[in-house]
Amino acid sequence: MRSTTVLASLAAALALGLGLAAPAARAAAGDRYVLVTHAADSDSWWNTIKNAIKQAGDDYGVAVDYRGSGNGDLSEMARQLESAAARNYKGVAFDIASYAVLKAPAAKVAAKGIPIVTINSGTPEESKKLGAIMHIGQGEYDAGKAAGERAKAAGKHSFVCVNHYATNNASFERCQGFADALGIKDWRQTSMIDTGMDPTVVSSKLSAYLRSHPKTEAILALGPNAAEPAIKVVEDLHLKGSIYFGTFDLSPAIIAGIKSGTIQYAIDQQPYLQGYMAIAALVIANEQKTKDPATIIAALKANPKFQARLKQYDLKPIYTATGVSSGPAFVTKDNVATVEKYAGQYR
Repeated sequence: MRSTTVLASLAAALALGLGLAAPAARAAAGDRYVLVTHAADSDSWWNTIKNAIKQAGDDYGVAVDYRGSGNGDLSEMARQLESAAARNYKGVAFDIASYAVLKAPAAKVAAKGIPIVTINSGTPEESKKLGAIMHIGQGEYDAGKAAGERAKAAGKHSFVCVNHYATNNASFERCQGFADALGIKDWRQTSMIDTGMDPTVVSSKLSAYLRSHPKTEAILALGPNAAEPAIKVVEDLHLKGSIYFGTFDLSPAIIAGIKSGTIQYAIDQQPYLQGYMAIAALVIANEQKTKDPATIIAALKANPKFQARLKQYDLKPIYTATGVSSGPAFVTKDNVATVEKYAGQYR
């Protein structure tokens, strides 16, 4: 084990398994890895990534911390990155929720010579500018456009984007792709509601929108925080089967919605890959003293524990020359049984 004691690693693993930050006092920060995210504590979608970094720590024998923003505040995320630089972690992973906000604190991490991997939000180009080894995520615009093309093929011409996290650029990229596929130019003014994460607010705003726009043909939710309240709205307004409903990401409630026919599909970006592979890549970078993505990817492909995880959870990373694309993959009634067992945990 690379942590100071076996007990320290066990405590860290247990803490992460409960979705808590591992106690910093149990091991020196310089002996640990960390994942910093923009996620609010209430956002259950990130539980899959928390589980993934725990398993990566187990498989590679390292201690891993998770640091969320607490309430979705990007300034708090920036402070967490600055703290990671000051504490000299062996590797830092983070999502690029806002390139402009995170550029300065990320530079402090890079200046310390600490390896960086970016995940989730952001682009490979932004990742490279931030000094990261690679980016592991889903092309958000492309995923939104692929979803919109499905809606167009189903004969839909209008939609509402239920945006629960409007300070994250990825939210707009998803909606933009969907709107472009349908040929809608002014969607920000006519086809988007900024709901925030409170489920009561999501429900009330979506209900009001659908009542005032009765010809709306499709709903695009951007994650469980938006989709789960939207399921109840669709059912309460007796729109099940008559409104085309797609969402990003998975949760047990979304799986149930697909099975019942309320939701037509979920766009799965396989978040487990983002968490696990970020930590694994950082460990490999340190052990092999390399920042070459091809070398790191080759080591990942050759790792039997990682390959066993992929097989167990039916995960399919798409390897590129400079990183990994974790999605999009569509979950529908046709394949929902395959992922249902692990939804909200490892899928």
